[in-house]
Amino acid sequence: MTPVDVLFAFVRELRARGLAVPVDKQRDFFAAVELMPSHFYWAGAATLVTSEAELRIYDEVFASSELIVAAAPDTGEESTGVPGSREAGDLVLEQGGSEGLAAGRISPETTVRFPATEPGPLDLLRQIRDSLPRAVPTTRSRRGRPGGRRRRVDLRSTCQDSRRTYGEVVRLHWLSRPRRQRRVLVLVDVSGSMKQYSADYLRFAHAVVATCARAEVFTFGTRLTRVTGALRVPSLDAALGALAGVVQDAEGGTQIGESLLTFLGNAHYVTMARGALVLVLSDGLERGDCAAMTDAVGRLSRLAHRLCWWSPLACDPAYRPLTRAMAAVRADLDSLTGVRDLGTALTAVREGFAYVHG
Repeated sequence: MTPVDVLFAFVRELRARGLAVPVDKQRDFFAAVELMPSHFYWAGAATLVTSEAELRIYDEVFASSELIVAAAPDTGEESTGVPGSREAGDLVLEQGGSEGLAAGRISPETTVRFPATEPGPLDLLRQIRDSLPRAVPTTRSRRGRPGGRRRRVDLRSTCQDSRRTYGEVVRLHWLSRPRRQRRVLVLVDVSGSMKQYSADYLRFAHAVVATCARAEVFTFGTRLTRVTGALRVPSLDAALGALAGVVQDAEGGTQIGESLLTFLGNAHYVTMARGALVLVLSDGLERGDCAAMTDAVGRLSRLAHRLCWWSPLACDPAYRPLTRAMAAVRADLDSLTGVRDLGTALTAVREGFAYVHG
């Protein structure tokens, strides 16, 4: 078992014992182990544990794990630390220690630099921002507001107003449920196969965040990353520059199914997809078994108001979703649209996300 396998096995054991390890904590844990591989216990305790109850679970898993071995410093003195406990101090992974971990990095961290946006794309983005409010579907607000059509009486306001006339109802007050935009969830594929398209996809995502009040954006390649905060920067180029320090798996491998399952495994993230317009921007070229992707897309389709898939491959009129993964999920999609740049994205927005390829 390689050091990377050891880390994933340790995290799986923590989850099995009831300690929640969301993707952001897992990423911090892996980064801490890479920085100080000889202090495995403290790297995990600092990044995965937030309460005494979680610390007890962590200590139990750490003490019982056969994947971790104690390695006291070679000082010539007898160590008093207990293997598998916090007193052990210096701990390393078996099968190579720190050297093995450095040789088998969990995910290659790449620094992606996006070129400055030219005037042409900026004009297309302005048109996209103008078109989005009309294209995003709406829903009735659950909270009533005074006024509107006379269909629902505002009993509280009516009764309060009747006090001035000694309980006599002279004037009825009315409530309305105005329409508001649905949530918008954008999932952007930043893997190596999407290298030439991801910049424009992220520019489009920035326009969505700037236009829609309830928008969320995630990227995925080999891991899921929430990038909404970085995209809230008003300056487009500054926002893309901030992404370089946030998205650590750009231009790498593709794990669409695992990334979507990670999203669906987080209860907070699931609320972002419920009743939302969900846009998946990906070529759909899943590597390996497509069962995870099929399961995740099916669940996402049932949660969402509308699930739209934008693929650069679908820009070809001869394209058909014949790969195993896309053929399996095609029935769960509300639309499959060819989008490869901001021009085709503008067309898709103006058509109301309803264009179906083929």
